[in-house]
Amino acid sequence: MAPLAEALAAAAEKVAGVAAGRSLADPAQDVQTASEPGLRAAVSDLCHGTLRRFGRSQAIVGALSRRAGATDPLVEALLWCSLYALESGRYAPYTVVDQAARACASLRRVGAKGYVNGLLRSFLRSRARIEARVDTELAARFWYPGWWVERLRLAYPVQWEQVLAAGNMHPPMCLRVNVRRGDPDACQARLAAGGIATRRVAAAALLLDKPLPVARLPGFEEGELSVQDAGAQLAAALLQVDSGQRVLDACAAPGGKSAHLLELANIRLTALERDPARCAAVERNLARLGLSAEVRAADCAALDSWWDGAAFDRVLADVPCSASGVVRRHPDIKWLRKTADVAVFAERQGRMLDALWRVLAPGGKLLYVTCSVFPEENDGVVDAFAARTPAARRAALPDGAPAQLLPGPEHDGFFFALLEKPD
Repeated sequence: MAPLAEALAAAAEKVAGVAAGRSLADPAQDVQTASEPGLRAAVSDLCHGTLRRFGRSQAIVGALSRRAGATDPLVEALLWCSLYALESGRYAPYTVVDQAARACASLRRVGAKGYVNGLLRSFLRSRARIEARVDTELAARFWYPGWWVERLRLAYPVQWEQVLAAGNMHPPMCLRVNVRRGDPDACQARLAAGGIATRRVAAAALLLDKPLPVARLPGFEEGELSVQDAGAQLAAALLQVDSGQRVLDACAAPGGKSAHLLELANIRLTALERDPARCAAVERNLARLGLSAEVRAADCAALDSWWDGAAFDRVLADVPCSASGVVRRHPDIKWLRKTADVAVFAERQGRMLDALWRVLAPGGKLLYVTCSVFPEENDGVVDAFAARTPAARRAALPDGAPAQLLPGPEHDGFFFALLEKPD
C-alpha cells in the first residue's frame, strides 16, 4: 500500500485547485499518482471526503490557527485533507499526524512541517471543544456554503435538512439493464450468482448493495448493463417514446439517457452535444450497447447551426444546471458555485426551452429535466416559459411521478416537467 503521505500530498494539490476555483474534473487538476490503484483510490477518497465537509475543515483550521487563510494554499489544503483523514476513522491518529508532516516534503513545503504537526495535535487534544465551537457556523455544521443552506431552507421548510444530509452521503450505484440484450430478472440472478447483491428499484434498475468497479460487472463490456442513477432512468420512461418517432436528445453527453431511449423503442434519435470530445463519449457509450444515433456537435439553442427544419415528435431537454441534486457525486460543486450562478443558469435554461419548443412537432412532447433542487431552475423556468408561450401545456407526469425528486438513499435529485404542443 502506498504511504498515506503520498496520497495526502496529491489530494492537497487537487483540493487547493478547487479552493482556487478549478473543478476536480478540470484536466489541469490531473495530479500524477503513478499507476498504483490503491494510491488512486486513496487520493480520490481524500479529495471527495475533504470537499464534502470542506466548510467544516476550514472552520476547524480557522479556530486553531491565527495563520488560517494567510498561509500557503497547499499547506492549508494539506491540513483540510488531514482533518478529513483523522475524522474518517480509516487511519490511526498518530499515523495521520506523522504522514501529514512527511507530506510537507512532497509538496516542497518542509518549513511548514512543525506548523502542520502542531495544528493536528492541537485538534486531537481539544477536539470536542473545537467541534462544539465551529458547529455554530452554517458551513461547518451542514457542510455547505451558507447561501446554499438558506436557499434550501426557504424552498423546503420541512425537508431542507434531509436534502442537505442526502447530498453529503456517499452516492448509490445503480445499474440499468439493456432490455434489448437481457432480462432484468435474469441479469439480477446472474449478478447474485457472482456474489453481487442488488435490489430492483424500477423496471430495469438494479441498485447495488455496495458500489464496485464496472470491470467486475458481468455483462457490462458486452453491453448488457449500464451505470445510471435510478432517478436519471426516469427521464426516458417519462418521455413516452414510440417506435418510428423522430426524437431529439438536446444535451446528450455522456449518453446515458440517449441509450435508454434507444433501448425502449425503435426511434430515430438525434443526439446533440456542444463539446466534440463529449460527443465522442456519447458514441462510445452507444457502440458498447450496440445502439446507433445521429450524434452531432452543436449548441441546441443555435438552431441555424444544426436544425434542418424537420420537426421532432419528442424532445428531451436535460439542460445544464447548478447540479445541486448530484453534489454527493461531485462535492466540489458546492464550493465552486455562487448564489448568482442560479439566476444565470435559469436565464440560459429559458433560452434553450424557447429554441427547443420551435423544433417540436404539433402533438409532440418535450421533457424538461434538471439535476437541480433549486426551484428557480425548475418550476421557476417552466412557469416563466408557460407564461410567454400560451400554447404550451404542462401535462401530468405518467404514473403520478413527482416533478421534483429530492435526493435520497436510492437516487439523486432531479426535476421533470412534461410540456405538450397542441396539434
